Amino acid sequence: MAGKAFTGEGTRESPWQLTTPGGKSAFEAFRDPSLDPPALVVRSGKTELRYQLRAIDDLHAMLKKAGDWVPLGGADEQKPAAEGTVEAWGRSSSNPVRGWYGLKKGLRGRFAVYVPPVLAALGLAEVEDNPRNNRMRAL
Repeated sequence: MAGKAFTGEGTRESPWQLTTPGGKSAFEAFRDPSLDPPALVVRSGKTELRYQLRAIDDLHAMLKKAGDWVPLGGADEQKPAAEGTVEAWGRSSSNPVRGWYGLKKGLRGRFAVYVPPVLAALGLAEVEDNPRNNRMRAL
């Protein structure tokens, strides 16, 4: 994903136009600080997911601390996340929010599918773009 061109400004009026790691699905995302709590809003088809907006900075800090590549491990809310992955961290009781960054029950998973491309668009991380088993690291 490093070097990929992204469009949009990350606002409701001009959302980022992104693809999931591996390029399988297009989606759009934008920051909405007016929501309570402030959210990163993701639209994939007709589905809207929301993650706490602070996830961007918190994930970047975690990656910086890790200092190397971290596997993504994207999974739906109903499926377990593999230990040591971005997905597991995004729902862990030991992360800065002490649990899920996802805000909509039933749609709280897939953190590692939708949030990493946002960090890449912001120039905060590099995300691999392989067909499977992608990783990310802080820049």
